[in-house]
Amino acid sequence: MKIKRLRLAGFGPFKNEQIVDFERFDADGIFLITGKTGAGKSSILDAICFALYDQVPRFSDAEKRLRSDYCEPDDPTFVELDFSLRGRDYRLLRSPEYERAKKNGAGTTTAAHTAALYVLHGTHWRGVAAKPKAVGLELSAILPLKADQFLQVILLAQNRFQFFLLARTDERRAVLRSLFGTTRFEQLETALVQRRKSLDESRAAVQRDVAEYATAAMHQLRLSVPPVAPDLGWFLDALAGLKREVDVAARGVETAAATLATATIQHRAATETQRRQARRAFAEATLATLDAGSAEVEGERIVLGHAVRAARVWPHIRSSRAATLAWQAALADETSARAAWLPFDAAFSEKDVGTGGVDTQDDAEPALRPIMDSLVGRLGALAEVLAEEERLPALDLEITALFDLLAVQTEDLTRAEQRLDELPQQIDFVGVQLAAATLAAAGESDADAAVRRVEARLGAAEDVVSSLAELVGADQQLLVRSRDNAAAAVDYEALVARRIAGQASELASYLVDGAACAVCGSVEHPDPAATRGGVITAADLTKAREHMQGRQQHLSDAQQAATALTNRLAQAQALAGERSVDELRAECAAAGARLSTARLAADLVDGLRQEQANLRQGLCLAQAAMVAVRATRDAAADTHSVRSGQRDLLVARVGAQRGASDSVTDQVRALQYELDCARALDGALALSRRRATANDDATSRVMGQMREEGFGDEETAVAARIDERESIRLETVVRSYDDECAAARAAAADPELIGLASAPVDLEPSQRKVDAASSARDAAVSEHSSLAERAGQLAELVRGVTTRFAASADLLSVHSQVRELADVMQGDEPNTKRMRLETYVLAAQLEEIVAAANLRLRTMTSGRYALEHDDSRVKGGARSGLGLMIRDGFTGRARATQSLSGGETFLASLALALGLAEVVTGQAGGITLDTLFVDEGFGSLDSETLETAMSTLDTLRAGGRTIGLISHVDSMKEQIPATLRVWVTDQGYSRIEADTATV
Repeated sequence: MKIKRLRLAGFGPFKNEQIVDFERFDADGIFLITGKTGAGKSSILDAICFALYDQVPRFSDAEKRLRSDYCEPDDPTFVELDFSLRGRDYRLLRSPEYERAKKNGAGTTTAAHTAALYVLHGTHWRGVAAKPKAVGLELSAILPLKADQFLQVILLAQNRFQFFLLARTDERRAVLRSLFGTTRFEQLETALVQRRKSLDESRAAVQRDVAEYATAAMHQLRLSVPPVAPDLGWFLDALAGLKREVDVAARGVETAAATLATATIQHRAATETQRRQARRAFAEATLATLDAGSAEVEGERIVLGHAVRAARVWPHIRSSRAATLAWQAALADETSARAAWLPFDAAFSEKDVGTGGVDTQDDAEPALRPIMDSLVGRLGALAEVLAEEERLPALDLEITALFDLLAVQTEDLTRAEQRLDELPQQIDFVGVQLAAATLAAAGESDADAAVRRVEARLGAAEDVVSSLAELVGADQQLLVRSRDNAAAAVDYEALVARRIAGQASELASYLVDGAACAVCGSVEHPDPAATRGGVITAADLTKAREHMQGRQQHLSDAQQAATALTNRLAQAQALAGERSVDELRAECAAAGARLSTARLAADLVDGLRQEQANLRQGLCLAQAAMVAVRATRDAAADTHSVRSGQRDLLVARVGAQRGASDSVTDQVRALQYELDCARALDGALALSRRRATANDDATSRVMGQMREEGFGDEETAVAARIDERESIRLETVVRSYDDECAAARAAAADPELIGLASAPVDLEPSQRKVDAASSARDAAVSEHSSLAERAGQLAELVRGVTTRFAASADLLSVHSQVRELADVMQGDEPNTKRMRLETYVLAAQLEEIVAAANLRLRTMTSGRYALEHDDSRVKGGARSGLGLMIRDGFTGRARATQSLSGGETFLASLALALGLAEVVTGQAGGITLDTLFVDEGFGSLDSETLETAMSTLDTLRAGGRTIGLISHVDSMKEQIPATLRVWVTDQGYSRIEADTATV
């Protein structure tokens, strides 16, 4: 990895934009970052770390302390870093969260944390990620070093320089893993462990399967003690023994079955004899019981006969009683109908000459028919008049509605005529407004041009005011810069004079007694020149010259600024003319008002034109609407006149037909009621005659049926009736008695029951023999079935375990080999070093690093110290292999690196860092460390050791690596010509300047 370029602004002590091109130091190979304490030397390294990892090494609350305290609200804060890795160039741009000025309005707002990553394609930078989180993910893939590891091998900050030397084994392993790319060995270890676990599971599965088979076999064999490591022979022997038990049980089943068959035959013969004896006894008992109850059954038989004859008479009795009730109801209806007809009968009697009315049934029927015919004729004559009377309400409503519609249409016609009178006036008014707006809108372009001219003059006038103020400040600054330049020139001339005047004393400082003078060659030096006021060196002159050149550049910058302001003031005055800012503002406001008026008129033109068109269209529509409204009103007036004539005609006809009634409807209702009463009486008389005839017929049928069934009167027949439930009961009792008698006599006469012994048969002895034989047979069958089932299941188990033993034949040998290999690679027994495979590889790399570091450490310590790789086991059984010790040549013993002094620790850390960079760069697949930064630590070295350390660093120039050192040691400034100087300005913020001198 090579750091190429750094650009930053508003970061730490740097207010303005600073650019550091680290590639300028490639030819030197080593450069020094120098400056006063607090100037910002370490802030350069902070910016590099912040760009890569969004953090700085020196303090934890980095983001709160990154923005420069010298920044104004409008000043930006950012860090831009260019670096190369594995042949590709990358650019990082990162800005922390800080308070900046609002774009609109006063005050500040919080600028969010931003980040962007670019990669160089040809000559163009192409974006890769544009958000902090996305940039972090991309960087983690591009640069595998974490922040802590970066600070251990590339950027050796003040408080992190000796970390790799004093790190624990696991911390050192993480750094080396990222540098050398050894994750593949860890992946190999993981894959092998997974293979071992898989084989462990397979072996355990085989053992579990065999144990399960053995447990299942024990259950079938009824064993309580499990076998020890059962093999296939144990399963086969167990199966053969169980099959022999099955054969013995089968023979026992055959013997028990024959015994049970003999006992069963004997018991069935005895049971049959007992059954026949029971049948005979039951038949004899049943006949005796039936004979005892025969008298009662015969009485019920007689009752049942009377009930059957009464049941045949009862329907006729019921019909006769119903006919009598119907005749009596018809007589009641006839009486009610006569009472209703009586008022009308009296009226008709007065009109009927020679007729005595309808007092009798025989006279009523011929008298009612002419009355009903007369009433029907009168109702028919009134039907048409009734319909006309019913039309009158609807006709009245229609006439009222037509009158209201006529009034509304008359009002609509009046409004339409008024609208026709108003529209021409409105059209003329809108036309006047349209003409005025068109005229005003025509001046919009002129007004707009006038506004632009006045605004340009106003801007120029305001620029005149501001330029005058700035010019006063520029003149003052020019005066100050001129004074500073003159003073710097005077100081430089004074130093030159002092340098020339002091050359004799400087030459005298080199004189040595007995040695020839470099000027005159004399070996005697009787009166050497004395030093007065200190010696002025070439470095002092260089510094004074640089200071003078800086003041000259400042003066030139001030002159250029003043000239630029003078030119800008002249241009602004020429454009503004002789008018003041207030006059131009008033003129600008007036021009703006004219422009607003013109634009408002232009906006109104289209609306007024549309309104004028709408009014003209409305005039045409109003004329057409007035014609339609007038036609509708005339049609409604005609309809109203026709409907009024029709109503008058109907009222006259209805009045002539209603007679004395209030209305034709009332007259029709009265006639209809009279007709209904006549019809009701006629129907009642006819029904009464029919019901009387039916009653006589029913009485005759009842008397005939009673004589046929042998009943003297109706009461006797009714008394002989019984309900249906009782009839069914008696019928069931009689039928059951007859059936039982027949069945008992048939059973007693069965040939099987003749000749049976009188003594009852005892079944208990034969039943005991059958039960005993059955139990013996069941026990034998159960034992045989159980043994056969167990033998079948055991045979299945033997087949399964045989297959399992055959399938796992090679598993154990493979498992043993893989397990031993995995244990060794994991650092377990028999690995006595407890060193994992990846650690073993890293330990080899560490040995190379130690060898490269010792080449420099022995030189820097005059052969006293050397680093040693320590792969011994540590206490507690922790992983080992990446330890470091320091061997002291004075004592011949190795001790912990923590026991070194501050200067010794610095030298060892420096040698280790250089050795690490050298080995990593030479390895394929790792990260080349082309840049190394060391922040302080040289001040702890004595002058001789410092000279040795610098000589060692000087040898790195030929390796193509660039090393940046931060130090206050003055002698290092003389030995390292390439410097990156950080100096503090008069305003308090810092600037960066670079000087290179190829060696």
